[in-house]
Amino acid sequence: MHPSTPRNLRPQALARRPLVRSIALGLFAMAAAPAHAISFSQGDATLDINGTVNGFYSHRSEERAGVKTTDSALTNGLLPGWINFVFTTKVDGLDIKAHVGFAPGINDKSDVVGLPSDPSCGGATGCDSPFTQIDTRNLYFQFGKQEWGTVKLGRDIGLFGQKIILSDMTLLGLGGNSYASTPFNTTFGMIGHGYMYTGFQPQIFDPNKFAGDETKDPGFQAMANYDWEAGAAKGSLWAGAIHQRTSGAGSFNANGFELGAKVGLGAFEFVAYGFDASGLGLSTVGALYLSPFAKTDGKGYFLQGTYTVGKTKFGLNFGENRDRGGLLTDTNTFRSATVGVYHSLNKYITLVGEYNQEKGEGADLFAGDLKTRTISLGGILFF
Repeated sequence: MHPSTPRNLRPQALARRPLVRSIALGLFAMAAAPAHAISFSQGDATLDINGTVNGFYSHRSEERAGVKTTDSALTNGLLPGWINFVFTTKVDGLDIKAHVGFAPGINDKSDVVGLPSDPSCGGATGCDSPFTQIDTRNLYFQFGKQEWGTVKLGRDIGLFGQKIILSDMTLLGLGGNSYASTPFNTTFGMIGHGYMYTGFQPQIFDPNKFAGDETKDPGFQAMANYDWEAGAAKGSLWAGAIHQRTSGAGSFNANGFELGAKVGLGAFEFVAYGFDASGLGLSTVGALYLSPFAKTDGKGYFLQGTYTVGKTKFGLNFGENRDRGGLLTDTNTFRSATVGVYHSLNKYITLVGEYNQEKGEGADLFAGDLKTRTISLGGILFF
């Protein structure tokens, strides 16, 4: 500690303190070991610092319209890097929290080493500008009491689709990467192959763009969750909904519903999930409100089983999404399966190996049906 540091402002290594209730908590809770953080306290206020760093070698083959290509890369997994600063205090009976989180990545498309390109260039020759790839995912404050709940203002993870991505074992790995070409900071895991991506959104939820115009009304999301534990068995049931009214010509209601369950029996854990959406965008791409120019209907399901032996978790999952209607001329289907091994090297590092296979079918797919196979090896560190 620096001699000038006040005695009441002291760093504390927290051996087993769980991270704050945020997206970071959900991500870190999936690690094989408890998450760790550094904490500074002064008076009635505490500042926690936590984060994660990962890197993977990916070997990928793609077959499309009879043409096979192969590539490899050093890349982030489904998670980017993450650094979180979380302020908490209690004043006048109110629990108060503020969270600032930055998510950098290791990928870029620049031809010049050390100089990332501007993604807005679209790959244009000579378009190498010093573009910093840092995604501000968490930026909010909240206040409340246990008796009546919490009010949150700012940007944080959405509710619809939140629980399933936090249950996806490929969150700690790479999964599939059909759409995650550089300079994206992450791959897609099983997004678009069993569920849609929840996204990080302003809270409460602001209007989303449809056909280039802002909607007039705010969107709404809701989630109900029930957890239980009895001896060696524990589980969670949840249901979610999302609604957005569009405006302008051809306006419509965009809605989505989801239902999921996670059950643990000793060393086994099982996940089952399904969703049904209308007007939310292309679920096979996985992003809410992407390509929303017409009312596309989507649905999907996701299944996963894992078994833990000592410090090693073995897992298998499968998911499928289907889209039809709107501007689509066909029912387009994307399905994916992943086999993964996740080994806790120590309380900070998890080593990961995965094999993923994806398949896309439908008349609207660019250049025809798609098959990809990805082998990835790497690791992730939580602190």
